[in-house]
Amino acid sequence: MIVALGLLSLPVWSQKFPNLPISAEQSATAQKVSQAGVPLSELAPDAPDTYTIRSGDTLWAISKMYLRSPWRWPELWGMNLEEILNPHLIYPGQTLYLDKRDGRARLSGTAPGTEAAPAAVVAGAEGAPAAVSGGRDGASGIETVRLSPRIRSEVARSPLTTLQTRDIEAFLAEPLIVEENELQSAPRIVAAGENRVIIGRGDRVYARGPASAPLLDDQQKIKQYRIFRNAKPLKDPDNGEVLGYEAEFLGKAALVRSEGSTELASVDGKVNTALVPATIDIVSAKSEMLVGDRMVPEPEREFLSFVPRAPASAVNGRIVSIYGNNAVANASQNQVVVINRGRRDGIESGHVLAILKDGRQLTDKTDPSRPLIKLPNERNGLMMVFRTYEKLSYGLILDITDSVRVGDRLATPQ
Repeated sequence: MIVALGLLSLPVWSQKFPNLPISAEQSATAQKVSQAGVPLSELAPDAPDTYTIRSGDTLWAISKMYLRSPWRWPELWGMNLEEILNPHLIYPGQTLYLDKRDGRARLSGTAPGTEAAPAAVVAGAEGAPAAVSGGRDGASGIETVRLSPRIRSEVARSPLTTLQTRDIEAFLAEPLIVEENELQSAPRIVAAGENRVIIGRGDRVYARGPASAPLLDDQQKIKQYRIFRNAKPLKDPDNGEVLGYEAEFLGKAALVRSEGSTELASVDGKVNTALVPATIDIVSAKSEMLVGDRMVPEPEREFLSFVPRAPASAVNGRIVSIYGNNAVANASQNQVVVINRGRRDGIESGHVLAILKDGRQLTDKTDPSRPLIKLPNERNGLMMVFRTYEKLSYGLILDITDSVRVGDRLATPQ
């Protein structure tokens, strides 16, 4: 099965953009598809005959457009393995042509029945075509061609990502899974300026770290912090085990001055030592903050690289909670959920799981004995894991046909 997406100037773009991960399993899938092809029955019913890639498209979306399951994007790559050296380097402006022959579907960068024009241009400066001039050698009769380089400017294009990450970026810095009492040892806000009770963006507050790790503003210490409230337990719906504690993200803060101590003279002439908390400025706020809230160092920004794929082995799990909706039991598309599977269960970032709705239990009224029956679990959508912990993971709901509830089941897509 052969797809041509017409990649141009691959070496140049390979230098500008990192080589995003491609697993051995995904490469093997692409190799298999490139040899055996994709049956017409595997195409999506409304797969377009022609499609021009636009800015904002993703490999996930294009796979969903052409194949029945969007997480099978490695097969889309395999449809033209000879031309697509790296599936992460596909650019807006390229046109795909769907070619259906001999019971197989193929994608190509050229319209069916035509051939790509041979490369007859010599590259000049900056990869631009060279200007051509020439004449004829009177002695030999051989025509000579003189090439002079010309510079051509183009608007830089970014390659398509496998999946848009803008729906995930905000959550990478927000949720925090901790062990029991772990947050209790973190630095805490001890006072607010001007006797404030509610703290928000732009306010100045004061904080103290534990005795073993005071808040210092020297060059060796972290100066940016995230603020959280005491964590709530997350329990496994199957057995009630506490899998971890989720802290509520409130906002961000910057360390202005270190904490320390000072000497104070009392009315009786004695000198007492008083603690001086660190000075903190609130730089952003998602929710109101209070004295007693905890501070965690801001982590280094991650390079986002999510490669949606089905787990290699069977996975069965449950949705534990819906992030940011403590009082709501339903989730919709593009919302984040917590699941009861993590690194200890082999879960990795990029794993795609099917969301299943429990079949109803009812009485078979057509049977005189009125037996209890349970309808089969039905697939409701797909979810992709984007952050893992030892026993829990966060996932983004990619698409659903009905609302998702806490307790819904998860399984390896079939």
